[in-house]
Amino acid sequence: MPSFKHLLAGPDVIRVFALGRVMHPVVIEMFALAGGYQGFWLDLEHSFITTEQIMMAAITARANNMDSFVRMPPTGYWQVTQCLEAGAGGVMGAQIRSAEHAREFTSWCRFAPRGVRGLNMGGRDCDYTHKPLVDFVEEANRDVFVAIQIEKLGALDEADAIAAIDGVDLLFIGPADLSLALGVVGQFHHEQLWEAIGRVAQACKQHGKHWGCVAPDPRFADRAVELGCRMPTIGNEMHVLRRGIAAIQSSYATMFQQSS
Repeated sequence: MPSFKHLLAGPDVIRVFALGRVMHPVVIEMFALAGGYQGFWLDLEHSFITTEQIMMAAITARANNMDSFVRMPPTGYWQVTQCLEAGAGGVMGAQIRSAEHAREFTSWCRFAPRGVRGLNMGGRDCDYTHKPLVDFVEEANRDVFVAIQIEKLGALDEADAIAAIDGVDLLFIGPADLSLALGVVGQFHHEQLWEAIGRVAQACKQHGKHWGCVAPDPRFADRAVELGCRMPTIGNEMHVLRRGIAAIQSSYATMFQQSS
């Protein structure tokens, strides 16, 4: 299974999708069978997702040759540990407000001396105790994928310092919250938003890091990739359901016409 870190080391754009409210392996397999996606992330910020559901999603990802990570509020080191031990390939800190905040979140993702993560061999990341402890620590510190979301003005102002943090692999732009913070909510093609995105792109280029985003429409995705975005999020299960229903109703238009 190609990990996100491995894919980022190559030249290609990594297309991902997101899941949160409809957590089921069939949904993941439908995206996988459609083709073109290299993985997905789970939204633990806006949805209630159990550890068992993360385990299920991670197993389904591996079975379909995809990687996965979990977006989560930075509320406690134990949540990071639980996501990684459940088998997710990495985590992404949402609502990060400063470089110091990002450093704290990153420290939760790695073992000493690089971080403060608690050590336990019972999870999937240690092959359920089958991996020697020394190898586990070394490989986890090397391979865990860490992303920091840039959606608050504080994080935007310190994007350069965040990109410089050892152990951060990806800066991830949330255009909805960032547009809200900039006072142009929902205006995804406003130049004020794109000026901010350009600052993040430049910070990543300066420090040899990568960036991703949620792409609300194709025009946004194309412009982001032109600026160097390596990981656009193209759709989630709610968009698929809503657009699928709309497509069905359009195809059967005569059946849905209102009677006069």
